[in-house]
Amino acid sequence: MLFWTTIKVALKSLLANKLRSFLSMLGIIIGVGAVISMLALGHGAEKQIMDRITSMGANLLIVRAGQHGRRGVRTADSETLKLEDAQALLEQVRGIDMLSPIVQGSGQFKYMNNNKRSSIIGGAVTYLPIRNYIVERGRAFTEGEVDRSARVAVLGPATVEELFEDEDPLEKNIKINGTNFKVVGVLKAKGDQGFFNPDDQAIIPYTTAMKQLLGVDYLREIDMQMARGENQEEVQARAEAVLRKRHRIQPGQEDDFNIRNMAEFAETVVETSKTFTFLLASVAAISLLVGGIGIMNIMLVTVTERTREIGIRKAIGAKNRDILIQFLFEALIMSALGGLLGVAAGVGGAQAIARFSTFPSVVQLSSILLALFFSAGVGIFFGFYPARRAALLDPIDALSYE
Repeated sequence: MLFWTTIKVALKSLLANKLRSFLSMLGIIIGVGAVISMLALGHGAEKQIMDRITSMGANLLIVRAGQHGRRGVRTADSETLKLEDAQALLEQVRGIDMLSPIVQGSGQFKYMNNNKRSSIIGGAVTYLPIRNYIVERGRAFTEGEVDRSARVAVLGPATVEELFEDEDPLEKNIKINGTNFKVVGVLKAKGDQGFFNPDDQAIIPYTTAMKQLLGVDYLREIDMQMARGENQEEVQARAEAVLRKRHRIQPGQEDDFNIRNMAEFAETVVETSKTFTFLLASVAAISLLVGGIGIMNIMLVTVTERTREIGIRKAIGAKNRDILIQFLFEALIMSALGGLLGVAAGVGGAQAIARFSTFPSVVQLSSILLALFFSAGVGIFFGFYPARRAALLDPIDALSYE
């Protein structure tokens, strides 16, 4: 038989049993749909994580007190970072463009009859540009206000919404832990980052936070933005050397601080996200294999039902190859069509899930092509045995089959 005739016969056979063909494809549809959905959501989560890390600041090095994750020491409980450390880093480490000492805490915020608890960040005037914060309304605090420990605050939009509702917050006084602060600016929204909501906080001069609000003489962390073109590892090594010397840490002793490199942090997070996405997609791909087994079972039944037809075709000149191709194409068409329907279902499913989750779905062309290729491969793999069985039938036995 001619090639196109073989395909035509295969399609005619599938259309003659529409319901059975659809049920055979169902496993492939579900499998491909699940794979596409998981990959889309995984890529969406990865993109969101990268956007959030980028929003934390470019070329950022974060110095924190304590050895994070070692011997139970937590950075929040250590008091080894001082203002003098920040000044030494700025003066002695080549390659630092901007630096901000940071103290952090939380407090009770009050305006009129509205109360809420929120984060308090004490930083220098450089803190906002280092962390890519944009003042949408009003202004940031000034160097002069830092020097005189002024009680001024830049609020996140979520904090403003809860405290002021529809009222303009600029130049209004609020109480933070009972102390009056004037609102001088409102940040542009960044969105909740899961582990921290940058839209729900007050940023004040670090001098004010240390002396008047939190009552501490140590820093929570030191944020450093490197100059363009600087090598992160080299700048980090210089910073470590300065701090080890200042803290009188002997060779072989562990640091009493840790420095986080945002590039390394981003790489770690992305690798974790990719691993998680791969695991989810692998679990979803199992249903593809189940769908392939379903196709093989149906094809075996089909071969049995059409034994006499196979015998007749062989009797009038059809070769084993023609029979093999015909049944193989039937399996391939079912899996390929199931793959296409699965892609549509997967894209729709990913969009639907994204509406009710905190991260978007990102459907990549490579994911679609991979799913279609895999579904076609499943069809060929699981369709080969029934097709071969049909091709090897003896025409005499096939014609006498009841």
